Amino acid sequence: MEGPGEDTVPTHGREAAKARRDALSAGERERVEQTVAVLLDILGKAHAMSVLKTLAFAEAPLRFSELETRLGVPSSTLSDRLKELMTAGLIHRESYSEVPPRVEYEATEKAQALFPAFGHLYRWAEAHRLDENGATSTPPTGETVGDNQ
Repeated sequence: MEGPGEDTVPTHGREAAKARRDALSAGERERVEQTVAVLLDILGKAHAMSVLKTLAFAEAPLRFSELETRLGVPSSTLSDRLKELMTAGLIHRESYSEVPPRVEYEATEKAQALFPAFGHLYRWAEAHRLDENGATSTPPTGETVGDNQ
């Protein structure tokens, strides 16, 4: 049940982000901003978002070789990203005592809480287009970038 005025509080966009930020105490705001900065540093590393996206859309845990094949990432880079994402508590590694050894990776609940961000990114990509160099190009429908905003 909504309280008085709650139905007018924005839930998305700049105003919602500003309202959320402004509602925090100074100490909590500093902690949250630090956490966001660390998260963006982790996710900004080469292929980190691709690893999480792949795990987000996978039906079951994935083996290292499956991730390597799906992503086309050098094994040393993939290994580094998996270690960093595990350290951050975003993925879980399960090792099985089999011959040959089997190791599987899956997203943790902490990472699953980030999955709605992929929906936002997909919606953004439907309305905007960037080429492989990051330059703006024409959307596939012939619209100009920003028409769907």
